[in-house]
Amino acid sequence: MTAPASSSPPPHADRRPQRIAFCITGLNVGGAERVLTRLVTALDRREWEPLVLCLGPEGPFADRIRAASVPVEILGARGSVDAPRVLWTLVRRLRAFRPAVLQSFLFHANVIGALAGRLAGVPRVATGIRVAEREKLWHLRWQRRITRLVDVHVCVSGSVAEHAATVGGLPRERLVVIHNGVSLEEIDAVPAADMSAVLSLAEAGPPPRTVLCVGRLDEQKDPLGLLAVASAFLSAGGDVHLVYVGDGPLRSRLEQRIAEHPLRERIHCLGRRDDVLGLMKAATCLVLPSRWEGMPNVVLEAMAAGLPVVAFDVEGVRELIPDDRFGAVVPSGDSAALAAAVRTLLEDADRRRGLARAARQRIAEDFTLRRMVEKYASLYRSLIDGRFFEWQAHHSGA
Repeated sequence: MTAPASSSPPPHADRRPQRIAFCITGLNVGGAERVLTRLVTALDRREWEPLVLCLGPEGPFADRIRAASVPVEILGARGSVDAPRVLWTLVRRLRAFRPAVLQSFLFHANVIGALAGRLAGVPRVATGIRVAEREKLWHLRWQRRITRLVDVHVCVSGSVAEHAATVGGLPRERLVVIHNGVSLEEIDAVPAADMSAVLSLAEAGPPPRTVLCVGRLDEQKDPLGLLAVASAFLSAGGDVHLVYVGDGPLRSRLEQRIAEHPLRERIHCLGRRDDVLGLMKAATCLVLPSRWEGMPNVVLEAMAAGLPVVAFDVEGVRELIPDDRFGAVVPSGDSAALAAAVRTLLEDADRRRGLARAARQRIAEDFTLRRMVEKYASLYRSLIDGRFFEWQAHHSGA
């Protein structure tokens, strides 16, 4: 996962690597956790010395980070009751490490990290706002309360930044946008899965047409809303299957509803998988039924893998799919339109091929891992050198 090191010397090659502490709520499977892992393992170690401080559960990403020789420390929070202990443990650890910048990811790490960073005397503190929160508005209120402790809030998309300013009341002069990025080389190295084998289908005949839905099974991702309209596209042919990949609090209810569905033999809930990219390469299209988002990694990865996307018009999607050359975007909440767009793609192979080529090219031009890492690195340089507002003026709208 580590990006290839550049042969040219990094900026400020004449000084020792700058220490950067990354604080995250947990390292279980999720979009923010994946982005943090990509970032810390791809930073040029000649310029940066990263440390990851995880407030809660370790999760599978911890081992991936350690495999890239980046240290990870688990603070072991078991809930809000542990907040005071974890806060002071984090303060002590930051005082010992003495980073030039503290970058946090996810709400709890943002709040505790900002407090600990200032108590520990960290020169520059950056938070990460990953989603346009719709239900837990108290998250935004806390984010606003800690703003005086924070130098910059890094938003994952322009629409998240706009939400943070208009709904959350955060000062626009402290908001920056850094889009997620992916490694095309990493994606290209993954072979396509055998979808018939994955779904335990008979081997005779052509592979199935599969509609893939990847994400946490919760209210935000709304898997039940998709299931309610699935018949509209499953009726496109007996070879069409709907495949859910992910886990979460709605899994048991989803599985119960699937068992009651008249087309249940063609609806599958696979749970959490490690071969999502392989499944993307074997699928016919990806559907995103989320009620709100930030910058959906699953759409980014699907486009990079050449998988056509149908999505609701939620935060971050239009920044990836600005028009119908790159995917199908329908009004948020219009489930009938979502299902109709899926069916249209299932029935038009030429359209799917055109979308796949255009989407892949868009990611290659604007959403690579290298571009994301360099933008974070340039932000950190500007914070360290006292040039943040100059940096912000240069990158506004980028």
